[in-house]
Amino acid sequence: MSYLNAIILGLVQGLTEFLPVSSSGHLTILQHFFGINGDSVVAFTVMLHVGTLFSVFYMYWNDIWALIKELFLTIRDLCTGRGLKLDERPIRKLGVMIIVATIPIGIIGMLFNDVFESFYKTLLPTAIGLIITGILLWTAESIKGGHTKIEDMKFRDALLIGTLQGVAITPGISRSGSTLVGGLFAKLDRGFAVEFAFLISIPSIIGSLVFETGSGSIGASLASNLGPVLLGTVIAAISGIFAIKFMIKVVKQYSLKYFSLYVWIVSIVLLVHEIFF
Repeated sequence: MSYLNAIILGLVQGLTEFLPVSSSGHLTILQHFFGINGDSVVAFTVMLHVGTLFSVFYMYWNDIWALIKELFLTIRDLCTGRGLKLDERPIRKLGVMIIVATIPIGIIGMLFNDVFESFYKTLLPTAIGLIITGILLWTAESIKGGHTKIEDMKFRDALLIGTLQGVAITPGISRSGSTLVGGLFAKLDRGFAVEFAFLISIPSIIGSLVFETGSGSIGASLASNLGPVLLGTVIAAISGIFAIKFMIKVVKQYSLKYFSLYVWIVSIVLLVHEIFF
């Protein structure tokens, strides 16, 4: 792993984790052309996820800290028989909705892990995934905006968003894009939809960290590439912060169809490469 590879991959991970263009798809493409494989890929991917996880914590620390404190209050109320009282405590309801939205990705990941892993053997599944991402974004942008906030959010809304997040394990299908699309389908307020999409990325990223850490012997790879890995991690964290800020502004003021056009162009290039080269 060269320092140049680390800089490029860190920058791409940080940006594409939060922009609706598929970080897994872009990393798969770059790793293919850089010739990076084996445990080095797993080790570097783990650390890049650490970087993007830091981005979310940095941007949403106040919400995260409020959710952590509310967790202890929830445990206290359940132990004393007071109940959940979701209607009275919006922050508690947000925490419950995040948990509900995380359930589908856990189930999908466990049941279809081998299928998803097979998608990384060639670039064709990534190209198809990017096409699907573009269709989802274009369709969601065509739907009239909603105004639902956490107070009126339903469990079915969280399950819909979570299911789309689970499907996004496929390379080329954007996690942030899919969860945002799910929020727009559920008629969530656009600002709340992007916030919810980023908040539910926390358990998703942590889950992928746990899975990837246990999927290979990454210790030696980290030690042998420590400099580039740390550099890539820092770049992923910094670029991730800018990507979140940019995405919040885009969702509120601009159209997602521009991202559709981008992922379709990339998918066409990949299809040409796979068919003719």
